[in-house]
Amino acid sequence: MQDGVMQAWLESSHLAGGNAAYIEELFEVYLDDPTAVGEEWRKFFDELPHEGTRDTKHSVIRDEFRELAKNKLKQAGTVVTGAPDLKQVKVLQLINAYRFRGHQHAKLDPLDLWKQAEVPDLSLEYHELTKSDYDQEFNVGSLAVGKETMKLGDIHKLLEQIYCGSIGAEYMHIVSTEEKRWIQQRLEGQLGNPEFSADRAKQILKELVAADGLEKYLGSKFPGAKRFSLEGGDSLVPLLKELISRSGEKGAKEVVIGMAHRGRLNVLVNVLGKKPQDLFDEFAGKHGENKGSGDVKYHMGFSSDYATPGGDVHLALAFNPSHLEIVNPVVMGSVRARMDRLGCKDGSKVLPITIHGDAAIAGQGVVQETFNMSKTRAYQVGGSIRIVINNQVGFTTSKREDARSTQYCTDIAKMVQAPIFHVNGDDPEAVVFVTQLALDYRNTFKRDVMIDLVCYRRHGHNEADEPSATQPVMYAKVKKQPVTREIYAKRLEERKVVDENEVKNFVSDYRDQLDKGEIVVDEYRPMKAHSVDWSPYIGNEWDVAFDSKISMEQIQKLGKAICQYPKDHKLNSRVKKAYDERVKMAEGEKKADWGFAETLAYATLVDDGHRIRLTGQDSGRGTFFHRHAVLHNQKDGSTYMPVNHVRDGQAQIEIYDSVLSEAAVVAFEYGYATAEPKALVMWEAQFGDFVNGAQVVIDQFLSSGEQKWGRLCGLTLLLPHGYEGQGPEHSSARLERFLQLSADHNWSVCVPTTPAQVFHMIRRQQLRPVRRPLIVMTPKSLLRHQLAVSDLSELADGEFLNAIPEIDDLDPKKVKRVVLCSGKVYFDLLTERRKREQTDVAIIRIEQLYPYPAEQVADIMKDYKHVKDFVWCQEEPQNQGVWYSSQHHFRASIPKGAELSYAGRDASAAPAVGYISEHNKQQQKLVDDALTIKR
Repeated sequence: MQDGVMQAWLESSHLAGGNAAYIEELFEVYLDDPTAVGEEWRKFFDELPHEGTRDTKHSVIRDEFRELAKNKLKQAGTVVTGAPDLKQVKVLQLINAYRFRGHQHAKLDPLDLWKQAEVPDLSLEYHELTKSDYDQEFNVGSLAVGKETMKLGDIHKLLEQIYCGSIGAEYMHIVSTEEKRWIQQRLEGQLGNPEFSADRAKQILKELVAADGLEKYLGSKFPGAKRFSLEGGDSLVPLLKELISRSGEKGAKEVVIGMAHRGRLNVLVNVLGKKPQDLFDEFAGKHGENKGSGDVKYHMGFSSDYATPGGDVHLALAFNPSHLEIVNPVVMGSVRARMDRLGCKDGSKVLPITIHGDAAIAGQGVVQETFNMSKTRAYQVGGSIRIVINNQVGFTTSKREDARSTQYCTDIAKMVQAPIFHVNGDDPEAVVFVTQLALDYRNTFKRDVMIDLVCYRRHGHNEADEPSATQPVMYAKVKKQPVTREIYAKRLEERKVVDENEVKNFVSDYRDQLDKGEIVVDEYRPMKAHSVDWSPYIGNEWDVAFDSKISMEQIQKLGKAICQYPKDHKLNSRVKKAYDERVKMAEGEKKADWGFAETLAYATLVDDGHRIRLTGQDSGRGTFFHRHAVLHNQKDGSTYMPVNHVRDGQAQIEIYDSVLSEAAVVAFEYGYATAEPKALVMWEAQFGDFVNGAQVVIDQFLSSGEQKWGRLCGLTLLLPHGYEGQGPEHSSARLERFLQLSADHNWSVCVPTTPAQVFHMIRRQQLRPVRRPLIVMTPKSLLRHQLAVSDLSELADGEFLNAIPEIDDLDPKKVKRVVLCSGKVYFDLLTERRKREQTDVAIIRIEQLYPYPAEQVADIMKDYKHVKDFVWCQEEPQNQGVWYSSQHHFRASIPKGAELSYAGRDASAAPAVGYISEHNKQQQKLVDDALTIKR
């Protein structure tokens, strides 16, 4: 601030002289939190010069305050005591302390066992105040209580009500002043006592009756059966119903929920409207004649429509395996697909809700990955509501020093500055109020928000456990603790909202509904037709007919189109060279390479109206500098995608360079693909080895989702694979793991070796009316291999070949050995055989390893019925790759009486060697072994 302005301000202020300390103290408060001081003060401090902002030491301004105050003192010749003003600052500091740390003294634990350490900041003495100051009036600063001044006693009482009652709010870690002010207005405006009408209070009570009633019913009807009871966390039911109803009122059309086991059956029946009788049948072991393995009842999903004041909302509860938190990115992917389908950019039409356990959210890393994705271009969904069913014990671990290294299980949310609302689960009205606050915050600021529902677990981890063996103190208290329904009913009786008989009727009426086995959710509505139709893809097998024809004229037209970019879009010299080469490929002057054929495949699909989504850690250019679908202007960094400009009205391709994550990203793409059958959804690993980080997604979703849950998914994984001497971490995409999981036609596993093959494979995945995953072992050296090229005619006239016969002009009758192989090693074998001018060994490529193309291979084998010597050749060690998983297929394909042997690396614990000299030696040996016929 200029000296003249400061001087003028001081001259008009009563804060001159000794009261300079007041300014300094007030400035300290402002530095801690701009929202803690009144608007006039905040505006004054905001206008201070840059060197005095919070980014720098404020000593410059402090000295200026003192110097100007001293000068003013000399002019005035008097000293103002300043004592009342200093106390005013202390009051503002007290208010600020409650905003920062009041949650640590909040009454959050229904069992009253959770004792946090005393917080000195929250005492009057810490701020040099005493109860003798209670009757003195002070300015309340920005405290949103509707008054400018209040007695200290009233201020202190209100701060205790607002910040140390049933709600503990953590939001002062948020950088945005606007967001903090918004939360303060909502929290402080209620004065710690949210009010609900008698009708709404009765509705909350009925929802608690349902939550408690279902668990008691199941406990008596199926004693000892696992159900992962919600008992102790009953307020989850009114919480969810409030979220759904209010979201619909605010314009949401769909809600996607992800949760683990705890309370799932209760949510299915009392929120989504699953028929109790259907649940009882599952407990009794009854099931339909549907194909598949099925899954346990507390993993199952469900869909329904739900009536809200804003119209019906479609609900979807995601299927979830026992790897608890992995469902979170799956939900986000499903939400993003629905947003894209509805043309929603900000998340206003689709709401994601994830429900966590307190141990899991702090313990499983995919939570951090999902938070990290929440504001990125590829994965943002306009914020999510995250709920923790915090029963204060993980399985049998209740000591926090064993469960986590943070004060709260929710501290992970602070990494994205999400507000965290801790709330006592035995105060249902506080729970509902926090729910409203959380949803409105999410809708206003499009950011994640967390509700920590602090409760308890009435039984053990499951109903067969004996929890008092490991938590004796907690469960001694639990046995005496009345259920939430009883606590709330008593409160409403005291308020004359209900009487005892009315409560009894609520309980008996709900039990009668369960006895009938019919739907118990009043808001349930039968599902209407969805905006997406899966029927064209249901029941089809791999051999279903489909039309993939494309003319040479169209190929060349699109080939030229994907080579066009604005003249003022300056390319990197290497990229420009690649595009100049592609122009020749489009003209037919040069054979197509991998990057051109792949990009051309995308162009044919978007031209035909098929949307494409491709993500990966370097997918715009391609990890191996081959794709260059996203062109970066060397002048200003702007980007251009030729594939999105092949014609007016085309479908779009989205290509995103993703966050450095595998588990959450692949789970997100899985969720997207399960919600959108009409788009080609692809994920590309930087190196195929990196897919290891997503093994949970592959094992529990991708490979088995259709068998367990009947969930179709067309996700494609592009996994660079091939032995190039780059060591054990950059050679193998662990092909053997995918083949080991192959069964029931659950997916296809392909290893294409030519540009034409990848062109047809991509088109087949989208055009064939089958929605199952595609696992692709993509090449590295073949991207520029002189033999791995294709004529345009192969793209126009061909199709994907599951197996490719010998391509050289060999006389089959003279062949003494047939080598079967897959992938890059084929070109090593071909090059060496040609070098040797060898004509007695034929080489057959298996391009689709699963489902194994038995008919195509049998057709090829007709020329080699006389051959007795067959070899499987692979680059991977013997205990990896294809050999152990697929040799039974090969043996069934060769003539009777023939022998099948192995040529490849010896078995190894590591995928590859780290020394290039050793790699070359091994590679030459396996090629020699495959081609050398033993006499």
